[in-house]
Amino acid sequence: MASRTTHPVLGTRALNRATLARQLLLRRAEMSATDAVAHLVGLQAQNVKPPYFQLHARLAGFRPAELAGAMEAREVVRMVTLRSTIHTHTAQDALALRPLVQPARDREVNQFRKGLVGVDPERLAERARAFVEAEPRTMGEIRGDLLEQWPEADPQSLSVAARCLLPLVQVTPRGVWGRSGQVRLTTVESWLGEPARPAQPVDDVVLRYLAAFGPASVKDMQLWAGLTRLKEAFERLRPGLAVFRDGNGVELFDLPDAPRPDPDTPAPPRFLPEFDNLLLSHADRTRVVAPELKGRTWTANQAHRTLLVDGFVAGLWKKDGDLVTVELFGRASAADKEEIVAEAELLVTGMGEEDGADGEGNGEGSGGRGRVRFGSIHG
Repeated sequence: MASRTTHPVLGTRALNRATLARQLLLRRAEMSATDAVAHLVGLQAQNVKPPYFQLHARLAGFRPAELAGAMEAREVVRMVTLRSTIHTHTAQDALALRPLVQPARDREVNQFRKGLVGVDPERLAERARAFVEAEPRTMGEIRGDLLEQWPEADPQSLSVAARCLLPLVQVTPRGVWGRSGQVRLTTVESWLGEPARPAQPVDDVVLRYLAAFGPASVKDMQLWAGLTRLKEAFERLRPGLAVFRDGNGVELFDLPDAPRPDPDTPAPPRFLPEFDNLLLSHADRTRVVAPELKGRTWTANQAHRTLLVDGFVAGLWKKDGDLVTVELFGRASAADKEEIVAEAELLVTGMGEEDGADGEGNGEGSGGRGRVRFGSIHG
């Protein structure tokens, strides 16, 4: 095996442009919402709105109604998968990716074993499955049913166990733009009317990760997936991969024919929602977030909406009707501000009003031009 010193070095801007290209953020793609969700291997979705904004930043002509329709048609679903967080996945990925990460979810249950003394995990899973497959239930209802069987158990531990042991999906109208709904859960097999599938082979998922997030290290993918011991998969694939290293000497893998644009390729401004996977899927995030801005896109455990300028995080933003408020971390040129205003207008016309906490609005765009208010963030 060749020494790592023989591998070409990719600087920060080269990594930035390569990642933006895979993420469909250098230019909007002519792609359906469902195809984009598959290409991106899911969209992180703790909240209802972020998946819609993620696709608006990436797809030409996207309107929220497209993803909402796919969700109502059960072509995409919301469920806990990667990193034990809720993601929007295609139906196929929901069936095949959840089994891949199931061992990690099983280990998560073990962290709550003190609250599960006397509880048989297999019996818990069987009882909870029967309960939610009879009809979709809230987590409170699931917990209450389990407490009838195990009254001495810790209620929160029972909730975690059900969430981890079963592939539960949030049924519509939850997650549908323009509608609100309490979180109700059933199994992915029941919701989709399909039997459980074997886990997608990890080697295949490595290749899909690199297609959407590469070039990347083993540690990068482990963080993205919430899995460990992936080095063996990368080593199996090494003969067919391109290998690089970053400025710190970390080995990076990539698909040989994947796009790696010139570092000087223009990158237009993009408004990203909270929890966008672009900012959460690499152990070293300096390809998108400058070191001096580390931690500035979060308050406690809440992520903020971020603005990319020249491909890098440059500020935060909020939207109130047709007013987009941009708070910059530093100075922006007049040309940059002009591009930011144009992108904000696309945001307003494409995404429409944002009434209500669960993504209310008609999903057809406002038809009006957006207004932009600039501010700055100091310190």
